[in-house]
Amino acid sequence: MKVTENLELRDREEDCININPLQAAGRTYPETRMAVDSYVDGYSVCDWCAGALCKMEKPPVKSFLEEVSAFLNMDQTILTNGCREAKYSVLHAITNPGDAVVIDGNKHYTTYVACERARVKIYEVASNGSPEYKINPEDYGKVFEQVKKETGKMPKLAILTHVDGSYGNVVDAKKVADVCKQHNVPFLLNTAYSSGRMPVDGKKIGADFITASCHKGWAAGGGNIGLLSVTEKWVKDVFAPSAKYGVKPLEIIGCSTRGSATLALMASFPRVRERVKHWDKEVENSRWIVKQLEEAGIRKLGVKPSEHDLNFFESDILYKISEKHKKKNFYLYYELKDRGIVGIKAGLTKNFKFSTYGKTREQVEHIAWAFKDIAEKFG
Repeated sequence: MKVTENLELRDREEDCININPLQAAGRTYPETRMAVDSYVDGYSVCDWCAGALCKMEKPPVKSFLEEVSAFLNMDQTILTNGCREAKYSVLHAITNPGDAVVIDGNKHYTTYVACERARVKIYEVASNGSPEYKINPEDYGKVFEQVKKETGKMPKLAILTHVDGSYGNVVDAKKVADVCKQHNVPFLLNTAYSSGRMPVDGKKIGADFITASCHKGWAAGGGNIGLLSVTEKWVKDVFAPSAKYGVKPLEIIGCSTRGSATLALMASFPRVRERVKHWDKEVENSRWIVKQLEEAGIRKLGVKPSEHDLNFFESDILYKISEKHKKKNFYLYYELKDRGIVGIKAGLTKNFKFSTYGKTREQVEHIAWAFKDIAEKFG
C-alpha cells in the first residue's frame, strides 16, 4: 500500500475547539492559507532573490521586517528557522566556549540545548517551586554575583523566558532588564509565548535581543519560523555577514526559512498587529475558566490570578476516574473529543495544560462545561 493512501486530511481546526497551547496562537487565517497555497512549492519566495532573504523586496520581506521591528520597538529584525535558532545565533555571536550564561528555571529545553551547543557554562535562576513556579526578577542579580564570585567576571548573557510554556507565568521582564543593566549584562528576552499574543515593547522593557516563535504565537501555522530582533548596539555582532559572501548573515548560515512559512507570517501580520490590542479579553477569558474549573475541584498551578491564555492544571478528580475507567488514562482525551474539544495530550488526566487563546466566550464556556460534565458523569 502506498504511504500517501494512509494520509488523512487534518480537520482539527475546522471540526473542533483546539486548545493545544502549541497551536492556539499559531492558527492561520483564511487570507494566510490563500497566500501559502501560491508559495507552497520549494524555494518559491526566492523567485526574485538578489542574494539575501531578509533584504528581498519581492515579496516585500525587507519592508515587512522593518514593520516587525517597529511593532516590537527594536532596531533590526531577521527571519530565523524558529526561536531556537534565534537564541543560538545570539549565543554563538557574543559568547565563547566556557563563558557563563544565566537562564531561568522555567526555560524551554531549547534554551538549555542552545547553551550546550554554544559550549557555555549554564547558571539557572530557580523558581520558587510548587504551586507557583514563580521566577523572581531580583534573583537574577543574586546569580550574577554568584557567577562573578566563581569566575571573576559577570556572565556574557542573561536569558529570560517571558512566558513559560508549562505554567503560563508572565515574568516582569522590565525588572529583569533593570537588574541586567545594573550589572552590565546583555539581556535576551524569549517571547515564544508572548509576542504576537500580547503587547511586547522591547525598548520599554530594556531588552537587547528579542526572539520569537512565529508558528506558536504569530499565526504562521505549521512549519518552523522565528524572528530575531536586536537593538542597534548589537547589529554588527549578531547580524555580521560572511567574510566571503557579503550579503549572507553568518549566524543563520546565510538564509533561514525560504518556504511558504515566510509568506504565512507576512500574510497574518496585519491580524497579529491588531489582535495584541485585545489582550485584556484573552486574560479575562483565562481567569474566567480557571475560576470555573477550580470550583469543580480542578486546581490551577502557577501564579494566580492567571495573566496568560496558557494554564496548567492538577486534577485528582479526573485522575481517580482514570483508575476505574475502561479506557484508563486515555478516557479524558476521548471524552473531550466527543464534546468537540481537542488539544490535551492523550493519556493525561492528573496534570495537563491548555490554552483558550483566540476563543470566543461561548467556546470558553463550552470548554468549562465539558470538563464539569465529564467530572459529574464519571465522578
